[in-house]
Amino acid sequence: MTDSGVGERKFWFNLTTGQVEEGQQSPWDQVMGPYATREEAARALDIARERNEAWDDDDRGWKGDD
Repeated sequence: MTDSGVGERKFWFNLTTGQVEEGQQSPWDQVMGPYATREEAARALDIARERNEAWDDDDRGWKGDD
């Protein structure tokens, strides 16, 4: 499998292996991404956790559960 953007370098985090892939090499259900840099892809799980926490905070604020 390859990235759809011609000439664009993208990185993916493989959930099965825990490794960063340059270009999507694994099935969609095994990767997170794309990310612009190798370093960003390596932080994929941290980034997802941070975003989820921010969204949960927003939901609590919207519902008035502060």
